[in-house]
Amino acid sequence: MLFRALPHNSRIKKTEPIRGSRVSRARTPATHEQPTDVRLGRIVRLLMEHATVVVSGTKIAEEISSNRSEVWRLVQQLRGLGVDVAGHPATGYQLMAVPDLLLPEILGPLLRGTIFDTKVHHFYKIGSTNTAAMAAAAEGAEEGSVFLAEEQTAGRGRGANSWESERSAGLYCSVVLRPALPPSEVLVLALAAGLGVRAAIKQVDGRVTADLKWPNDVLIGGKKVCGILTEMNAEATRVRYIVVGIGINVNHSTFPKEIESEAISLRMATGSEWSRVEVAAALLKSLDREYRSLVEQPGAQQSILQRFAEQSSWVRGKQVRVEENGSRVEGTTEGLDERGFLRVHTAQGLRTVLSGTVRENKQLAISS
Repeated sequence: MLFRALPHNSRIKKTEPIRGSRVSRARTPATHEQPTDVRLGRIVRLLMEHATVVVSGTKIAEEISSNRSEVWRLVQQLRGLGVDVAGHPATGYQLMAVPDLLLPEILGPLLRGTIFDTKVHHFYKIGSTNTAAMAAAAEGAEEGSVFLAEEQTAGRGRGANSWESERSAGLYCSVVLRPALPPSEVLVLALAAGLGVRAAIKQVDGRVTADLKWPNDVLIGGKKVCGILTEMNAEATRVRYIVVGIGINVNHSTFPKEIESEAISLRMATGSEWSRVEVAAALLKSLDREYRSLVEQPGAQQSILQRFAEQSSWVRGKQVRVEENGSRVEGTTEGLDERGFLRVHTAQGLRTVLSGTVRENKQLAISS
């Protein structure tokens, strides 16, 4: 998942409360946004549990409380989604390879003990996982609810920007959180998400060391591999809920020409294909650790700020240009303040950046 123009996702986006019947009318998902048929996951789970043998259509039909003709139709759907299933209704079915689909039946067992356990919602195609998560949160979705999609048709970035969401190539994930924090302290959660992404990538492949671009982009070799979009619904003194959307370019082999010089995938960085299931599990476990620490441990906020600064080449000593609403700030980054906002030393003195698109100022770096 990356933004077409690759801007920064700067400040936490705050949404207005939505009450009453307006929610159901405005938030009703389109037909293609319906959650995945749970029977598909049950078929995959059954075939995985009997990976070395052929499973009869009759047995599968019993498992999903249906008939063999319906099993055939569902198997055809799985094949259309890239799952390699051999067989026929008359002989039975067998998985030829473990599918790299983010189904609850595959991902759920890997999340035991986390706040995300048993709360995974999967879509094959959706407009935006963040939009779906925000709507669900407004209707009372539990903390830890996870929304995953194989493909997005209207992925959202900061402002009016969109991002690429190639089918089954990336990780498109949004989670619902309900921290007991005032809105003024929520930026640290976006920084924690960046730390979680970096740790997850490192866990899956220790050769890859990602960089953190304030406040919530993750880079490899100076190119964007992950974008984070955080949105919240809050009152003046307390947060009702927050949705953290994370998109990671996992197995993309190419990008549109207009962004190919600024984008990278994990596959492109390492030369080998990655398991999206493994990446998703590592990410959600890492997010669980960061979030539990933030809401349960005194001093965790300061730890997040310190670790972010240590693991980012952008927080201190970087020549940058910050653009927001037609204005521009140029200078050298001088660390984070106590809330996590970026400080920039300019010709006019020290400035605190609350929002905006942060880019490396190569001209300033050359001149200095």
